[in-house]
Amino acid sequence: MLTVYNTLAREKQVFTPIEPGRVRMYVCGMTVYDLCHIGHARMLGAFDLIYRWLHASGYEVNYVRNITDIDDKIIKRAAESGITPEQLVERTIADMHADLGQLYLLPPTHEPRATQHVGGMIAMIEKLIAKGRAYPAANGDVYYAVREFPGYGKLSGKSLDDLQAGQRVDVDPHKKDPLDFVLWKAAKPGEPHWHSPWGDGRPGWHIECSVMSEHHLGSHFDIHGGGEDLQFPHHENEIAQSEGCHDHTYVNYWMHNGFLQFAGEKMSKSLGNFFAIRDVLKHFDGEAVRFLIVRAHYRSPLNYSEDLLRDAKASLDRLYTVLKKTPASERVAIDWTSDYAKRFKTAMDDDFNTPDAVAVLFEMASEINRNGSKELAGQFKALANILGLLQRDPSDYLQGGPVAEGEITPEQIEAQIVARLEARKAKNFAESDRIRDALLKQGVVLEDGPQGTTWRRQ
Repeated sequence: MLTVYNTLAREKQVFTPIEPGRVRMYVCGMTVYDLCHIGHARMLGAFDLIYRWLHASGYEVNYVRNITDIDDKIIKRAAESGITPEQLVERTIADMHADLGQLYLLPPTHEPRATQHVGGMIAMIEKLIAKGRAYPAANGDVYYAVREFPGYGKLSGKSLDDLQAGQRVDVDPHKKDPLDFVLWKAAKPGEPHWHSPWGDGRPGWHIECSVMSEHHLGSHFDIHGGGEDLQFPHHENEIAQSEGCHDHTYVNYWMHNGFLQFAGEKMSKSLGNFFAIRDVLKHFDGEAVRFLIVRAHYRSPLNYSEDLLRDAKASLDRLYTVLKKTPASERVAIDWTSDYAKRFKTAMDDDFNTPDAVAVLFEMASEINRNGSKELAGQFKALANILGLLQRDPSDYLQGGPVAEGEITPEQIEAQIVARLEARKAKNFAESDRIRDALLKQGVVLEDGPQGTTWRRQ
């Protein structure tokens, strides 16, 4: 029985989809003005794991992850780069897909862009105005009247009095109340804009997700996710918009992942302490980055450092080494009645407890090392595949990964193996040992076996 932590209820709850056998899930995606950083990888990776387990549990999952392709940051960055916002968006989306692919993230079912749904946003704003929950201002903007929605603050647990004290509230003389937030922004000279009943302009950020989620999932769906920094104000405002428009529940289960931290602080572009995914991938294999994410619970803070990444890679190496020594039987169906599979499932059904699931994999690895069972290795690989792990040929993984500047290349390693073989044939064992030790100092382990000498990076 799957349980999930519902931020709205502040407790774990048994997961019951609105429609039996089907799950509708929306996750706030990227604002595409710059490269994705490793903090984004943590958020997107967390919901990739949730998506994978829902699918493995037999659900048909409609997974929607949006793209914000019109925003102040996009307009500013495009102007700085001397290109159009459209050109910046297309380039950044291509970079995002390339980077996420190297982390083995599955593509969502739908990946809508905000600019494709402006008509729907205008229609929702009109409904909110008609209900008295939004109002046009003299400056051409349209605002949501927060005090006209009685449930405002229920997701974040913030009262209107707390908010009135000034927490993340913009000062704007055109608002009726300082707490009100913008739904439609009047056009500025030279910026992209659309026609509306209130004049030319573009949508505010919050209205985008209310409309894109409704378009693909309906006005009431199962799961809405994102980073915990989106809980307020973004997700709070989504609830106000959608429930204020339709007068019924918007989302049943709200899920938020913990921050990725660097030196004790949340990693973000605004703090300047972020690392672009592609820069990290110059030095670390993408699956090692994924393993760092997988072995932490999605709701827990996750610390980032190169030492932790090296440790993650070493742990992943151990799992791949098991499959190299004991190749898995092909096309093995998971036996969910077995002890290991049952404990793996129990962990994942407990609010996607990947640390406990990974612990089961290491127990299996130890047993495979003892008994050499190809059938158990097949079960082991199949369970790991659910987490997006161990999908590659073990030798390719153990010998691959990015080659850092100054690091010995595979071609150089193979040449040294040949030289060592020649030394051994000539009974020059001192030279053979020298080559082996020199490679070990460079992080390359040689393994002699009946089929010859193989190697892996340490």
